Formats: sequence, structure tokens, C-alpha cells
Amino acid sequence: MAATAVRYLRSVDASTTAEPAPVDPLPRPDLRAVAVDERPPVEASEFRRVLGHFASGVTIVTAHDPDEAEGPAGFACQSFASLSLDPPLVTFMVARTSTTWPRIARAGAFCVNILGADQGALCRSFAVSGGDKFAGVSYEAAPATGSPLLDSVPAWVDCRIQAVHTGGDHLIVVGRVEALGAAGGTGPLLFHRGRFGRFSE
Repeated sequence: MAATAVRYLRSVDASTTAEPAPVDPLPRPDLRAVAVDERPPVEASEFRRVLGHFASGVTIVTAHDPDEAEGPAGFACQSFASLSLDPPLVTFMVARTSTTWPRIARAGAFCVNILGADQGALCRSFAVSGGDKFAGVSYEAAPATGSPLLDSVPAWVDCRIQAVHTGGDHLIVVGRVEALGAAGGTGPLLFHRGRFGRFSE
């Protein structure tokens, strides 16, 4: 059969080693988060309104920026959670537009300061963009990373950055816990539907 094929190709003056004819590439597919026949995403305002019903604790994530001229960095953060027991990991989410996050990333480490019920004003001061958020705020160096450990917080978690993942318009930061502690005291500061509150039995 092979010999017959070779004789045929020779009879029509074709080459068995000819380069294949070029093929036009397929058009690039439309990259969509939602398929054409699927329901479009919900409105941002509705997403925020509904998810506001989920009460959360409140933290301040701090870091010691290696650029001494800028001083320490920090921001108020609701999206903090424990992630793994072995190894001990925690996570928080930060907007990709955050001006504080690059400074924390540069430090490679952070301290999660878990706020108490009476620290709403402290949280608000770290929730604003720009300015010296540490003005009048007392702190010491966290034992493992040197990140700012704020005075009078009921609990803290000292971490080194282990991984960073993208998640839409936010980054998912995973930290490996190097040290932690709790002083007790007041109950937690809670955030629910745009307002601070406190826990009661």
C-alpha cells in the first residue's frame, strides 16, 4: 500500500517532503466572566447591601515599612479570617487599588491587630486614605516581625507573607503565623450594615 501511494505521488509530481500549507489561526474567543446565556452579574450596590448583613469582626493590619521616611503602614480590615491550623495560616483581603498594600508587601510581614468593642474611633482613623494614621497611636514591635502591635488591642497575630492570590478587584493575602497573643479585656468590635456594634450573650 505504501509503495502504491509513493507511485501515485510521483505520477502527480507531488513531493512527500513538501511543507504543509499555512493555516489561518482561529479567531480569539471572547473571554467573559458570565456566558452570553447566563444572568448578568448583580449590581455592586445590591451586592454590598446584601453582604452587609454578614456581621464581621474588625482588625487593623500593620507593617513596618522598610522605607523609614514613610514610617509604619496600616489599614482597617474586615476581611480577615483564620485559614489553616497546620501550618498556622491566616488570610485577609485588600483592594488592588490600596495605597497601603504595596508598603505591606514591601515589608513582607504584617501584624493583625484584632480590635475591641471600645476601639471604633481607632478603626475609623485607619479607615481613611492618606495622612499619618499612627499620629497619637501607641504601639510596640511585634515579637517575630517587628510590625506595629497596637497598644490595648485584645488580641494580635504576627505573620510573614506566604502567598498572594488575585480575586477580582481584591488581592487574597495569606500569612504564616509566627507569633500571637491575647490579652482578653473587652469583647470584640463588630461591623454590621455599615455600623459598629458589640457582642452580647
